[in-house]
Amino acid sequence: MTQAIPELLPAAGRQTGWSEEVATSAFKRLNHLQALEAESIYILREAAAEFARPVMLYSIGKDSSVMLRLAQKAFFPGKIPFPLLHVDTSYKFPEMIEFRDSYAKEIGAELIVHQNREALEQGANPFALGTQKCCGLLKTKALLDALAAGGFNAAFGGARRDEEKSRAKERIYSFRDSHGQWDPKNQRPELWNIFNSRIDKAESIRVFPLSNWTELDIWLYIHAEKIPIVPLYYARDREAVLRNGSIVLIYSKDQLLPGEKTNLSNAGCALSVVCPAQARSVPMRIPFQRSSKR
Repeated sequence: MTQAIPELLPAAGRQTGWSEEVATSAFKRLNHLQALEAESIYILREAAAEFARPVMLYSIGKDSSVMLRLAQKAFFPGKIPFPLLHVDTSYKFPEMIEFRDSYAKEIGAELIVHQNREALEQGANPFALGTQKCCGLLKTKALLDALAAGGFNAAFGGARRDEEKSRAKERIYSFRDSHGQWDPKNQRPELWNIFNSRIDKAESIRVFPLSNWTELDIWLYIHAEKIPIVPLYYARDREAVLRNGSIVLIYSKDQLLPGEKTNLSNAGCALSVVCPAQARSVPMRIPFQRSSKR
């Protein structure tokens, strides 16, 4: 991590009106961020050395962006030695797809985009099928098909243990059986950060380099490292309509239902719950993230 970082956050805090408590807390966490960074780089290098066909799952979100920067650091000055895999449900915001393509090209990463074309051609969508069944087809099955098609036996993911209960049970090396299924009772111990990479044919491992990070750590690291992220994380005025009690962003007139008219709306960012209307940059988001409660 660059030597300029210790001076970065307190200065940014003064510029954005952080309280002394928030600025001091951010400064104290720098050594903590450096420890997390070192651990994640170690995990990335270990997995890349141990598995014949690793791949990095790239969702285009903030956690994926941090994981991607860590991979760049882990293998610098060389290129990232494995491809990025994006499972495209066709329901991402257009800005996300534009960011995905341009950023992968900018850093010279190999990008694989996979869709469950059969399900999409049959009209799979969350409105007709429900969220759970639709995600099963467009996310889970698409992911398993993509891993099988590429012969990948290890997949880096951006899951964190602080996100929710099931992810809190995940090991850093999370074993998947020959059907791609996860059994929390059939996982390996990881004492002293020693990871068991032995698998049989058709079995695989999910690798989670960000397991011990929190969401606040993610935002502090994005700020400290100046990591590019999708602009949808920032609040700004957007064309939207109120539909069935929900604010729906509108990108073209084709999306409008009969009788609907768009209004400029600033309801915070499009990709996060903790994002008030004034959070138009990473430094302006951090105090709100720090004070948010689950």
